[in-house]
Amino acid sequence: MIVKVGCCGFARGMERYFKEFKLVEVQQTFYKIPKLDTIEKWKRRAPEDFEFAVKAFQGVSHPAKSPTWRKSGIELKGDEKYGYLQSSEEVFESWRKTLEVCKILDTKVCIIQLPKTFNEEMKENAENFFSKIERDGLNIAIELRGWKDESIRELCEKFDLIDCRDPFSSMPTFLSSKGIAYFRLHGSPPGKKMYSYKYTNDDLMELKRKIESIDAKEVYVLFNNVYMFEDAKRFMKLLEV
Repeated sequence: MIVKVGCCGFARGMERYFKEFKLVEVQQTFYKIPKLDTIEKWKRRAPEDFEFAVKAFQGVSHPAKSPTWRKSGIELKGDEKYGYLQSSEEVFESWRKTLEVCKILDTKVCIIQLPKTFNEEMKENAENFFSKIERDGLNIAIELRGWKDESIRELCEKFDLIDCRDPFSSMPTFLSSKGIAYFRLHGSPPGKKMYSYKYTNDDLMELKRKIESIDAKEVYVLFNNVYMFEDAKRFMKLLEV
């Protein structure tokens, strides 16, 4: 089993980050697709063995009324058919732009994070979306919130998606045909504060046990809390033991 550890976003300046980690989940692409020459510069600056996971543009997942669009700097008329994986030109164009970034960065895994309002009644949207899009060999991790495990497993099995989870909340129902697991840690062991929480040594040991309990070939572990830089480094050190 290969365990890859990184942060959701560059938790420090790029040069410093490249020295400490070999994996990042790019967050900028969620709010607004950067200029492609900017993406190309990131790729050139990174070491050859550095890996970019990419968070899909919110036009794929989040409707125009979502507050996340306020951070994008993109002016919306209000009638755009973005988000919810619906079969609209806006959604498919958002995916094409995401895929273009993934190709430049040689991305192996793209994460699609759906809002809580994307409920099981919208499952048909997901099935239509994944039936129609081009993937070009890209692995897709999907983060579904509030769905029943059985429904998540059915969707992931049907379209070979990675069931993305926070392992302190729940474990995945399906990895992928390639044996890939994708964890996003939001600082939320049961009863703790999200994002502002700092993981204890016991937490990290529990995380290690959870990873070892699954039959995966590759496990992506992305920290997404205030202390992600320090916590990710501590976890990497623990894995060396």
